Amino acid sequence: MKHHVVVVGCGGMANTWIDYVLQRDNADIVALVDVHIETAEGMAAKKGLTAPVYSDLEEALATHHDANLVIDVTIPAAHKQIVSTALKANCHVFGEKPMAESMDDAKELLKLAKETGYTYTVMQNRRYNKQIRALRTLLARDEIGQINSIHADFFLGPHFGGFREAMDSPLILDMAIHTFDQARYLTNADPVSVYCHEYNPPSSWYKGNASATCIFEMSNGAVFTYQGSWSAEGISTSWESDWRVIGSKGTAKWDGFNLPYYEVVDESKSIEFLRPVIRKEASEIHFGHEGHWGCLDEMFLALEQGRTAETDCEDNIKSMAMVFGAIESARTGKKIYIKTI
Repeated sequence: MKHHVVVVGCGGMANTWIDYVLQRDNADIVALVDVHIETAEGMAAKKGLTAPVYSDLEEALATHHDANLVIDVTIPAAHKQIVSTALKANCHVFGEKPMAESMDDAKELLKLAKETGYTYTVMQNRRYNKQIRALRTLLARDEIGQINSIHADFFLGPHFGGFREAMDSPLILDMAIHTFDQARYLTNADPVSVYCHEYNPPSSWYKGNASATCIFEMSNGAVFTYQGSWSAEGISTSWESDWRVIGSKGTAKWDGFNLPYYEVVDESKSIEFLRPVIRKEASEIHFGHEGHWGCLDEMFLALEQGRTAETDCEDNIKSMAMVFGAIESARTGKKIYIKTI
């Protein structure tokens, strides 16, 4: 299968996507699109591309009838228009998260993908590193027993500038979806309800709420808690978050940097006030690409095998539901029951 690719959005993140496409033998870039055409021209020059540039996706697709894949690396506000335009033009879509800026828009895109028969797959690069794959494997193997609760701490102080610092809910809408999606991935469970308190510390440099605490109930009976801030200077966590998973037989820990480890009750010892435990190290099981390239490997492989990818929009909308459920809970001060359809 030959992939004829149109890249939309030629800012910083496009670098990674374009570099990946260029290393594939079965893919070529037929057009670059950006509302600021000089940005597209600059990217073409930087990458040594001879593909023409456009400021409008419809024009690019009308000109390049061989295009069959659109890569959407635009800002969240543009995703609905870009993805719907591509799907209606008989193109598959790979896009940056989030799926859309609202749950209604995300549902519309899912419906359109089903109606057209073309796929819309969302970048969730934080599923693709050796540490989280190792953690998911040990959980799936019942090493710590039934999962009772899962906890993620995320504390960083990035000074992005630009659109993130002007968003109403920058942490939850632009970043927490990674952690929420990771929680679904690790537990193999989906959200049932959420209670969220969202706030903006006095020292924050963001216009909107840059901090939040969330409590989710999951479909497997586990509770998932998230504590996060994008305006926390010092003692930073990993961008992958700092995780603790508590099971019926023990606890697993992952700091987001190193391979996870876990401690399980030593059943050979008598019961004491605090039961003796045995520490074990997780095994490395993922040896492929990590991050964006790992997710892109899966996206292209799924397309070539005629199946939906791991992060297809039909799956990813459940992570989106966690995001918008949390925002709605924070707005209303109430527990929100989550529905994706």
